[in-house]
Amino acid sequence: MPLFRQWKEGAATIGIWQVTESLPQLREGLTASLPYDEELSSMRAACRRMEYLAVRVLLRALLGEEKQIGHLDSGKPYLTDGSWNISISHTKGYVAVALHPTVEVGIDIEQVHERVRGVADRFVRPDELPGFSCLSPSDQLYGLLLHWSAKETIFKVLGCSDVDFREHLRIFPFVLGVDGSFRAQEYRTPLQQLFKISYLLHPQFVCTTTLRGAD
Repeated sequence: MPLFRQWKEGAATIGIWQVTESLPQLREGLTASLPYDEELSSMRAACRRMEYLAVRVLLRALLGEEKQIGHLDSGKPYLTDGSWNISISHTKGYVAVALHPTVEVGIDIEQVHERVRGVADRFVRPDELPGFSCLSPSDQLYGLLLHWSAKETIFKVLGCSDVDFREHLRIFPFVLGVDGSFRAQEYRTPLQQLFKISYLLHPQFVCTTTLRGAD
């Protein structure tokens, strides 16, 4: 089973799973007496069932045991035994999970796709991406994807409603690499918190992670 990548960021544990298995193969990877089949029966779309199983198989690979995932009314996931804070993301062919024992963690994974160019004005601020027109087409694309992904990641950690990605979230300029980190700030709450965003680039996706209070 393809655990694509696993790594640590301080006390955080992060993993990406490349989903190549069939539904039966993924189901065979889970053996604990948890309500998997009951929850699967409520999902009509095969892609949703694949994501559900792949996330739990990845969680088992990261922790060495199976855990039950619940969801708050907001949709935010949590482990029912309270052992870790968890964040989950998925895109075409991949699922990603981030875990931390004590603080809120966020993760987002996005497929590399040109459509992000058409909606950039909805989430990119005027003070972001300086010198954008001078970048290569590839760097422009990855820059836009990282801005969107990072803001999704911050949104998950903030836990606030009515977050405008353009008005409330700012990515500070950075030099693009294959991986690395950059800083961001939110203006949605009175705290105006700073965030350190870690990122990974891949030909098929970008992935970003952050911790609450990690600035």
